Amino acid sequence: MSEYQYYEFLALDQPLTDKQMLEVRAFSTRARITPTSFVNEYHWGNFKGDIDRFMTKYYDAFVYFANWGTHDLRFRLPKAALDVELAKRYCPSDGAHLRLAGGYAVLSLSSEDESGDWEGDEGWMPSLAPLRADLLAGDFRCLYLGWLNCVGCHEIEEDEAEPPVPPGLGELTAPLRALADFLRIDQSLVEAAAEACPSLTVQSDLAEELRSWIDTLSSQEKNTLLHRLTQESPMAVQREMLRRFRHARRPKQTAGQPPVRTVGQLLAAAHRRTQERRRVAAEKRARNEAQRREKAAKARKKHLDALASREAQAWQEVDALIATRQPKRYDEAVLLLRDLRDLADRGGKTAEAASRLSALRTSHSGKPSLIRRLNEAGL
Repeated sequence: MSEYQYYEFLALDQPLTDKQMLEVRAFSTRARITPTSFVNEYHWGNFKGDIDRFMTKYYDAFVYFANWGTHDLRFRLPKAALDVELAKRYCPSDGAHLRLAGGYAVLSLSSEDESGDWEGDEGWMPSLAPLRADLLAGDFRCLYLGWLNCVGCHEIEEDEAEPPVPPGLGELTAPLRALADFLRIDQSLVEAAAEACPSLTVQSDLAEELRSWIDTLSSQEKNTLLHRLTQESPMAVQREMLRRFRHARRPKQTAGQPPVRTVGQLLAAAHRRTQERRRVAAEKRARNEAQRREKAAKARKKHLDALASREAQAWQEVDALIATRQPKRYDEAVLLLRDLRDLADRGGKTAEAASRLSALRTSHSGKPSLIRRLNEAGL
């Protein structure tokens, strides 16, 4: 099998300078490079650059996948904009890892599945890139899914407790659903995790709560934020405010709650859900099969009812079809004979039909092609 690797880097906070574009070009003559992206595909060979260095120096997001089953997603986040200590609790192994580099924290989420079928480029970056803004705004569902990926890959001991459960696991956004697909997290495991997860606050209630929180800010804080809006990216200021707001709400929703589930309990709950899903699917298949058989039986009865009205004529048709000595007509004759046999069985005339079939075989014993067809049909 030929090899295929896909690399895509994205600059989100600020575009690369001309000098930086020349620097990354030195690592690939074929890559598609713009001030905000670096994309390359390899059918042989490997990327000559250092992914960690690219993420530390140039880019904010990275997506990689290969046809042997490796998926890799990375985000570069300003340390000052992230609760690093809390984020580390969601990153226990290679499947979810947090690396500190200068003023940044680089989050890596990866998945390996050598048995999976490779489906090529599914446009992962546009689907996954919005998760970085969510992280910077304090939405840790992305991190929790990364931790859950480690659970599903059995990279964490079963007696370990889960980290704080962020609200809204049962209400995943499109980027979060894409992440679950990208990491190939079992649906039952996601559903089991969501069982103990608080729902997202209704938008109207959230807006009122946010307004109340803003009222608690001092005049100096508000003036500082207004000044920053004139000097910085409004999106960055908005993300910081949302992050601070979520942090202010966190103690009563997540961090203040003691761990209530272990990895083993989550896996057991996921197993129960999988078994239930299989049971429901098996029952549905059984119902569908019963309906199919019932429908087929009704159709068969209707067909034999119609044949009963012309039974004598049908036996004559058999003789006429055999007389053609054509293989295709032999097939038609065999089908008709099977119908006549079933009709006889239904009417209690099995012996009579068997006698007629025996006589037919005797009279046409010199036609091996016909006899072979009769044998295969059980006639």
